[in-house]
Amino acid sequence: MIQTLTKNWWLLALAGVFDAMLSAMNFFIERPDGSLTLRTTVRYGGTLEQMGMLALAAGVCMIAAGIWSSGKGRAWLLVLNGLALSALGLIFSFRANRPIAFRTIALLVAVMAIGIGIYELTTARALRPHGTAKWLLGAAGAVSVGFAVVFLALAFRQMNVERSPLTDFLWFGSYYGFSAICKLGLGLRVHSLGLSQSGQWDALPPLGNPKHAH
Repeated sequence: MIQTLTKNWWLLALAGVFDAMLSAMNFFIERPDGSLTLRTTVRYGGTLEQMGMLALAAGVCMIAAGIWSSGKGRAWLLVLNGLALSALGLIFSFRANRPIAFRTIALLVAVMAIGIGIYELTTARALRPHGTAKWLLGAAGAVSVGFAVVFLALAFRQMNVERSPLTDFLWFGSYYGFSAICKLGLGLRVHSLGLSQSGQWDALPPLGNPKHAH
C-alpha cells in the first residue's frame, strides 16, 4: 500500500492541483447580483463545464493511481474516489444548463470523502508508531470521514442548519480545499522522502537487488 503511494505520488499531487482549482471556483463563482446558486443558467453554463472538466481530470488521476496499484492494499478506494469525482465531472459537463440537485452532488462528495478517508486511515496504520507522517495521515483520514458524515447528513436533511446557495458552495469549496491539501501533501511528502530514505514505512521489501551483500 505504501509502495503504491510512492510510485503514484505525481498522480495524487496532480489530482490535488485540480481539487485546489475546484475549491477556488466554488468559493468565487457568483452572479452579478452577488448571489450564488447551483441552478446555473445558460449564461453561466461555461463555468460549470469548466468545473466539470476539472473534476473529471482529477477523477481520472485517482482512477489511474488505483488501477496501476491493482491488488495492492486498499487501492480500490482510490478508484472509488476517482469514480465519484468523474461522475460529478460528467454531471457538471452535460447538465451545465439545467438545475442540479444539491443531494446528488452531496452524495457524490460523501463517496469521495469516504474513499480517500478510509485509504488514509488504513495507510496510516502501516506506518511506524510515533512518526509525523502517521499522525498526519490519520488526522487527514479522520477529517475526510467527518466530511462524508456531514455531507450525508446535509443530503438527507439530518442536520439542523440553515442552508442557502452560499453555504452550499462554501461547504463544497471547503471540502475540495481540504482534499487538495491532503492529496498534494501526501504526494509531495512521499516523493520527497522516498522509501529508501524515510525510515518511517513499516514492513516493506527492499526495492533494489534482493541479494544480500557478502
